[in-house]
Amino acid sequence: MGSIYCIMGKSSSGKDTIFKLLLDRKDLEFNRIVSYTTRPIRSNEKPGEEYNFVSIEEKDKLLDSGKVIEIRMYDTVHGPWFYFTVDDGNIDLDNNDYLLIGTVESFVKIRDYYGSERVLPIYIQVDDGVRLSRALEREMRQEHPKYEEMCRRFLADQQDFSPENIKKAKITNVFDNDQDSNVTCDRIAEFIKNRKG
Repeated sequence: MGSIYCIMGKSSSGKDTIFKLLLDRKDLEFNRIVSYTTRPIRSNEKPGEEYNFVSIEEKDKLLDSGKVIEIRMYDTVHGPWFYFTVDDGNIDLDNNDYLLIGTVESFVKIRDYYGSERVLPIYIQVDDGVRLSRALEREMRQEHPKYEEMCRRFLADQQDFSPENIKKAKITNVFDNDQDSNVTCDRIAEFIKNRKG
């Protein structure tokens, strides 16, 4: 029986890096679940890798088809951005393990959809000062930096990933990533292997 491991963390916690490191490990044999979003693509991103980038109209068609498992809307300084997970026929839990990036809210809905025995949380935790520094460095590298949105997201994460929300969602698999993402990845891989037996 396969499982879905949901990587979560506040912005600039290193979850994208850890996600990629885990996917690259041959000993874990993960498939990826690529989430969908209506936000603009960043200069370093490729469609179908970090996200499936879709228009508002395409998002509405997926909603109408009943294939959207969960959806979140963020009221950004550039207008509403939607992030969502779709049952698009690419998930075979009878034969494969999967990895995806999500939020506390999306994890709970995906867990409720597939079952708690098949969906497990992995929460990446980083000191807020380290996160803010990382976020600023990343934004400065963008062709068109969006500093207002960076600040909005940083503050919103404080609420979205509050201790109360983490506890309510029963998320107990927490990994600190203040230093080296490779070390954090190794610790997570060991946790997954122990769970698989």
